[in-house]
Amino acid sequence: MKIGFIGLGNMGGPMAANLAKAGHEVTGFDTAGVTIDGVTVAASAEDAARDRDVVITMLPNGAILRAVADQVIPVMQPGAVLLDCSTVDVESARAVAAQANAAGLSALDAPVSGGVGGATAGTLTFMVGGDEAGFNVASELFDIMGQKSVHCGPSGNGQAAKICNNMILGATMIVTCEAFALADKLGLDRQAMFDVVSTSSGYSWSMNAYCPAPGVGPQSPADNGYKPGFAAELMLKDLRLAQQAAEAADADTPIGAAATALYAQFVEDEDGQGMDFSAMLPRFEGRGHKS
Repeated sequence: MKIGFIGLGNMGGPMAANLAKAGHEVTGFDTAGVTIDGVTVAASAEDAARDRDVVITMLPNGAILRAVADQVIPVMQPGAVLLDCSTVDVESARAVAAQANAAGLSALDAPVSGGVGGATAGTLTFMVGGDEAGFNVASELFDIMGQKSVHCGPSGNGQAAKICNNMILGATMIVTCEAFALADKLGLDRQAMFDVVSTSSGYSWSMNAYCPAPGVGPQSPADNGYKPGFAAELMLKDLRLAQQAAEAADADTPIGAAATALYAQFVEDEDGQGMDFSAMLPRFEGRGHKS
């Protein structure tokens, strides 16, 4: 396939490299002017998108996605697929999809889970919103860049799935960290706590697969000085997207709102910037009871 790839950062770069390695003809563009093995560098986003079967975007936010869509949709060939892998607000995803559909294109919103490690290894999970025809065309590419893709329904539903998942993740990580800090103060050994909770009704991905306590459970960022596997500021971005969606949809999400406020405090007022999202544990260790 002829593929245009716009946004060759920490995530987009390795994804584009994997597509090129698999034998696809990839033309890429990034405002930072980076070069990727096997990827032909284009002078502009328009040049990267022209005469391509699929144009993939991996961008920081909805405003940038809308701006790039305005540039590339007019030059894309009829019947091509606009595949956005960014994590953005649901409204932007749906607006760009409507714009693409009106121009005779298929549009997919396909945010990912798996981080930079998953992008490099080609083991990402894609949550996909959009039309069936576009999904069928892109499936081959999902198989190269990732290990799983789930078609979640119409445009915007990929973003909806991502933010609902990460709202659960953010809230469960916070309470897992709180529980370890409480266990410490009650004199309960962390290994004993893990052995009980990981095989009892309190188990979760945050506890079992990504334990925030160093030296307990499988290897995680806690064992590497909380260097990010998933940065706290990225969790904050996703939680804010969830709250924006909740407001737009008139959904009551008080725990999601509380998690958002705590990560905002951690990232913006404390030392959470640049730390893994599980570094909430050392944050809670030094704190006392609030009446």
